[in-house]
Parts: sequence; structure tokens; C-alpha cells
Amino acid sequence: MNLALALSLAIFFLAGVPIAVAIGLASVLGIEAHGRLPLLLVAQRMFTGIDSFPLMAIPLFILAGNLMSAGGISHRLVELAKSIVGGIQGGLAASCVLTCMMFASVSGSSVATTFAIGAILIPAMVKHGYPKPLAASVQASSAELGVLIPPSIPLILYGVSTDTSIGQLFIAGIGPGVLVAGALMALVLILCRVRGIGLEDGRNRPRLGPALKSALPALIVPLVILGGIYSGIFTPTEASAAAVAAAVIVGMAFYRELRFADLPAILKKTVLATSAIMLIISAAALFSFLITRSGLPNEIAAWFKDVFESRIAFLLVVNLMLLVIGMFIETSAAILVLAPILTPIAISYGVDPVHFGLVIVVNLALGMITPPLGVNLFAACSVADLPVERIIPQLAWFVLTVFGALMIITYVPAITLWPVELVFGGTR
Repeated sequence: MNLALALSLAIFFLAGVPIAVAIGLASVLGIEAHGRLPLLLVAQRMFTGIDSFPLMAIPLFILAGNLMSAGGISHRLVELAKSIVGGIQGGLAASCVLTCMMFASVSGSSVATTFAIGAILIPAMVKHGYPKPLAASVQASSAELGVLIPPSIPLILYGVSTDTSIGQLFIAGIGPGVLVAGALMALVLILCRVRGIGLEDGRNRPRLGPALKSALPALIVPLVILGGIYSGIFTPTEASAAAVAAAVIVGMAFYRELRFADLPAILKKTVLATSAIMLIISAAALFSFLITRSGLPNEIAAWFKDVFESRIAFLLVVNLMLLVIGMFIETSAAILVLAPILTPIAISYGVDPVHFGLVIVVNLALGMITPPLGVNLFAACSVADLPVERIIPQLAWFVLTVFGALMIITYVPAITLWPVELVFGGTR
């Protein structure tokens, strides 16, 4: 059955079959190859895979992000970021990174961050003399923060698939998110200084006081989400519902840019995005069940133990493997298929599952900006109206920077675990 699952999945991926369909069809072929399992398992396991209360957070966070994009929040966050770092050479590119970090704290999606922030800042950077490929590269790589800074849809998927606390994963994502953001900001400032770009970034820079006052309602939303979770007022799923309510109030009552007439289009967009993710989750649940039943995780664990004696070597090999996989497989599907297999092995090496979850998510986030299937790459090129091949030479510096941050996150677990210990203490 393992051979049938692996071969069919590889063939479907290479043939360009949609991710959810490829995983589902490979699972059906695996059941047929086994010969002793009923096809009734397909419907049963696919339904069980999405019959989970924590997964309710996904459509609600997607809805909250869409409401905020339409409610004028992204524009206020851009102005706030420009008022903080926009006055130095390269400050506009640094503002892009900082804005993406702030917007990530309410959207949970890197693609949503790319479109919401890129539509404002890519044209602004080009107007200030940035080469268009560089502007698109800054936006594509900065949008990765959408899956690191909580709330994060990939972290929810990891938590559900490995039975790891989503609340702990959320707070563990803050350190890596800040580290990646800091590394990207340092990179863009150095590139701009070396290449003589961004000399006029201080022109029309908004003053901090008015920008902060205008952005305060927008900043309330992440405070509601994270403050509610970490204070124990509500769960991550309940926080997603609170985020929707806060987004409606801010967009309609404070900024008055969100109208009732906008809601049907926003809801339709949310339903389409949610349907795609949930179909992948349900198909992956069936696939993971078959993989577990076949005994493959135990075989892989035994192989790792025989070949790699140390935790350092194990983590390095996993990172390199995920780096390649992330280039070809969509992030959600990769997490749902691989996390249940790799996490028990990591635990056997003494790696904390919360720390390992951040290693997986940061690594697979790199796949969002690397060809041939980088979703952020295509989204940024769409906003900038550029062919993908034009952006790739500029992107190399950003990929190397994020990979360097990944190595630090991998081998300095305190970056992820210290905030968790600080908040949750002995309740972990």
C-alpha cells in the first residue's frame, strides 16, 4: 500500500492535478491496493478529518482578514509603519516588512497579506525609484510573516494534526516572526544603501502621532485576539469569532469604509478560500490514516534512528527535506501529510513538539517564495504586473536571509519556547 500511495501521489502532483484531488485519488488507489479495506473509509475519514472544533478558527480568521482588507485597516497600518521607519534610506521597503508583520497579526494568511499590503506599497516603492522586481521581492518575502505571526492558519493545521496546543503554538510564533522580520528589514536597508535606492523615502512621511491615532482602532484587533487567548478568556477558536466581530466594528463604526453592501462579496471570497483549505484537510486526513495504518511512520523513525544519531543531524536533514518539498507541495497539504509522521520522530530525539512545529512552518513558508509553486511569488508578480522570471534574481538574497533565520530558530529553541514558558509556565 505504501508504494501505491507514494507513486500515485507523485504522479498526480507531476501531472498538475489539484492538491486535494491528488491526495484523495492517491488514497483511494492505496485502499484498492490494500484489498482488505472498504471504500466506505473514504467518506468516513474525510468527514472525521474536518469534524474538529479548532478548525472552525480557519474560516473565521480568513473572514476577519477579508473584512479588514475591505475596511481600510491595511492603509492605516501602512501609514503607521511609514511614520516609524519611513524616514531613512530604504525606509519604504522596511515599512513593507513592518506593515506585513502588523497585518499578519490579524489575517493569518500570507497570500491575503501579499494582496492587501502589496497593492499599496509595491506601486509606492516603484514611484520612489525602487526597481519593480526588487519591490515585488520585498513584498513576497515579507508576506511570509502571515504564517508566522499569530494567528496563523498553518500553525492551526499543525496543532490539529499533531494534537499540539494551538495557544502555545501561537505564542511560540512571535519570536520567530520578529526574528524573520528583523532579518528582512536589515537586508532591505543594506541593499538600498549599497545600491543607492530609496534616497527620497522620507518625502511625505506621515507624522507618528496622527498615524498612531488613526491606526489605534486597527491595533485593537490583534490585542483582542492574542490578549484573549493568553489571558484565558477564550480559546483560539473563540478568538477567531471575536476577531470577526472586532473587524466589523472597526471597519464600520471607526473607519466607516466597510459597508453592508460589501459583505456578500467578502463572504463569497471567504467561502471559496475556506472550501479549498477544508477539502485539502479532509483528503489529507484520509491519507494520514492510511499512512499510519501501513506502519510507515514507525519504519521511518527506525531508519532515522539508524542513520542519524544526533538531534542536530536529524533537524538538518528534516530542514533540507522540507525545503525541497516546500518548493513543490502546497504548505497546508505538506503540513497535514508530513507533520503526523515527523513530529513523533522529533519527540523521540528530544525535540519539543511546539518548537518543531515552528521549524516546519518557517521552513515551508520558504516554499511560498520559491519557484515553481511559490504562491506569494505569483501573488506579488500579479500585483506588480511582472513575469515570474524577472523577480527570481532579486529573490535569492531574501531566500538566503530567511534560511539563515530558520537555522537560528532550529538550533536555538529558546526563541520559540521561552515566551511559551513565560506565559504558560508549569501548565505546559
